Amino acid sequence: MDALELLVHDHRRVEQLFRDYRSAASDRQRRSVVELLVRELSRHAALEEMYVYPLAKKVLPDGAREIAEHLGEHMAVKETLLALDRLDEGDERTDELVAGLRREIEEHVREEEDVLMPRLRAAVSQQELDDLGRLLTKAAQGVPTRPHPHAPDRPPALTFAGPVAAAYDRLRDRLQRRPRT
Repeated sequence: MDALELLVHDHRRVEQLFRDYRSAASDRQRRSVVELLVRELSRHAALEEMYVYPLAKKVLPDGAREIAEHLGEHMAVKETLLALDRLDEGDERTDELVAGLRREIEEHVREEEDVLMPRLRAAVSQQELDDLGRLLTKAAQGVPTRPHPHAPDRPPALTFAGPVAAAYDRLRDRLQRRPRT
């Protein structure tokens, strides 16, 4: 898959997790889905911030402005993910936070898939998208799995902070027996 197809695949996976949350039969199942949402959305955001957004910023005529908007949306999502990550199983605030997160993600996905991705596909070659897809697949194993709203969200600082956060996150994931994806 090329880079944009991979991102769309991630979007569909997150949409399925929201459906899984709604159909969960217990607080424990809901908490497991929340942990997967935190992981998948944190990884997805990191990949976009490290690789996709810098490319879009460079090749799109108004890329800097558009990417600044997307980074702002990412910040709001990371804040919500952080709040969810800190909750205990069965916390009464979980449903409200997940509903808000779903609305944030639906809007963000719509903007990316309807506006950013078509413009990016038109601006770069298929070979570049294929190469970026291979890079994203490889890089997904070493990006953060938890939200870090106060960490840098742009290279070059993100390039240095991302791997450190990822190592820390993976250690925490193992210690807390978080699900792997």
